[in-house]
Amino acid sequence: MYILGISAFFHDASAAIFKDGNLIAAIEEEKLSRIKHDYGFPSKAIQFCLKEANISSEDLEYVVFYEKPFVKFDRILKTVIWGFPKTFKLFQQSMTGWLFDKLWVSSLIQSELDVERKKIVFSNHHLSHAASSYFCSPFEKSAIVTFDGVGEWATTTVSEGNKNNITMQKELTFPHSLGLIYSVFTAFLGFEINEGEYKVMGMAPYGKPNYVEKVRKVIKSNKDGSFTVNKKYISYHYSTKSSFSKNFVKLFGEPREPGKLFFTNQTGYPDYFGEKPNDYELQVESNQYYADIAASIQKVTEELVINLLNQIPAEKYEYNLCLAGGVALNSVINGKIKKLTKFKNIYIQPSAGDGGGAIGAALSFIHQALKKNQRFIMDHSYWGPNYSDDEIKESLGKYSYKFEYFENKSDLHDCIVNDLIDDKVIGLFQNKIEWGPRALGNRSIIANPSNSKMKDIVNAKIKFREPYRPFAPSVLEDKIDEIFDVKNNQEPNPNDFMLNVVDVKKEFINKIPAVSHMGTARIQSVRKSNKDYYNLIKKFESKTNIPLVLNTSFNVKGEPIVCSPDDALNTFTISGLDKLVLGNYYISKEN
Repeated sequence: MYILGISAFFHDASAAIFKDGNLIAAIEEEKLSRIKHDYGFPSKAIQFCLKEANISSEDLEYVVFYEKPFVKFDRILKTVIWGFPKTFKLFQQSMTGWLFDKLWVSSLIQSELDVERKKIVFSNHHLSHAASSYFCSPFEKSAIVTFDGVGEWATTTVSEGNKNNITMQKELTFPHSLGLIYSVFTAFLGFEINEGEYKVMGMAPYGKPNYVEKVRKVIKSNKDGSFTVNKKYISYHYSTKSSFSKNFVKLFGEPREPGKLFFTNQTGYPDYFGEKPNDYELQVESNQYYADIAASIQKVTEELVINLLNQIPAEKYEYNLCLAGGVALNSVINGKIKKLTKFKNIYIQPSAGDGGGAIGAALSFIHQALKKNQRFIMDHSYWGPNYSDDEIKESLGKYSYKFEYFENKSDLHDCIVNDLIDDKVIGLFQNKIEWGPRALGNRSIIANPSNSKMKDIVNAKIKFREPYRPFAPSVLEDKIDEIFDVKNNQEPNPNDFMLNVVDVKKEFINKIPAVSHMGTARIQSVRKSNKDYYNLIKKFESKTNIPLVLNTSFNVKGEPIVCSPDDALNTFTISGLDKLVLGNYYISKEN
């Protein structure tokens, strides 16, 4: 039995296909369309899934959409009515998208896939989130918490997962949304909503939470673990132009100018920014204020999440916790849960945001509607396309680069490690592409973590991004606790998907400066089952005594992670990457 899950029209459209309850393939549309955060109907992702399953759409038993459009439309319509006339422009903009596109999802699926209407099923947004984590976890019983911007009405839910069932117990509804408030501050700090939240999280360690009390005026905690948004400070419920109100500006001052360079005394001023401005000290002072705002919203967000989790009786759920929704991608919070709550075992699947809804929608239907007992456990993230040597060779033929083909991976790894030691920056393209927003060794840029200048080198050559943005370490699974302060690394998925920030042990901070972010790191545990990446890092360790490499996503600013050999070669061409690994091919720009 083949079941296709679809997420579309809001953030990170995606598709996933299951056969008899087991995942065959999953991918976000952006990686195939090359449109960052592509939210349109995921035609390319669907075709990839069908191809991987070796079926046509007529072989599908069911197609499950990750939310209920008419219920979501109900929320938007009621919001418009309650806020009229302030909401008139919101009404105009919403109706354009909804009446011609989003509301008629079933018709669109029928026409795109040529399937009968009776095969199309709709899930609930937060149920899809919850299912995407719980039904991919190894837990028979677990608490499940979902946080995001907003689904149909819900913004936060607490549920119980017990064998084949998810029972929702509590929910918060729009406009009381932790995800939306974090995005409000993202916009205030000059970043793009749904793109810049990572930047706020990265900016926060360079500030002090001096404005926590002001943030608490915007969103306050309640005794039962819930939270309440003060609508006086927001405008996302009626405005199409701004998510925060004039009162918000009175409280926090003028918003940071979008696109303006960010630097503080702690970040330093990198060479790739050019010459220092004449008013450098004034800009440092201004930037420090915004860094303090970032630290404050991060701290309050952490408090609200931890407070809610502490209202859940962890022992009732065998100390197991599943998290999903966009807020579950806040790896700083994830790293504090075990320290500050009673939960001991935490599972988050790699595409915790809306993209993961495709998997969750399908799994919810498989287990709760079809009553399938067999559980699928997601213990790796490699569910996208792979490319053969012949396909890679065909792409290479379009370029005049010098390259060498290696029959033996060990010999290839020798060359890569020697170049890493020489501080070369290398694009690593191998095997299947990752599911979710993190590159985990198959579509990564890797570099030497021991060089204190490597952050600036990678930024200047490839990433073209802010100096405060951290780079992550990919570390051998059996060496994590030697270098990082982690607990119970043998539990399911503690760090495999790079969703957990931990402290670097003091004696190692100066040994791996390129991946230490103010004494912390968002680590990826590299398992022995990930043979090629593990063996590469193991060889790097044998020559340097450092069991990890710097890892960042293989893309340049504003583009999705590379998917195909053509994507990789294009990024190699336009960036300052020194070398490129394409499968067994090792490519250089040198003549």
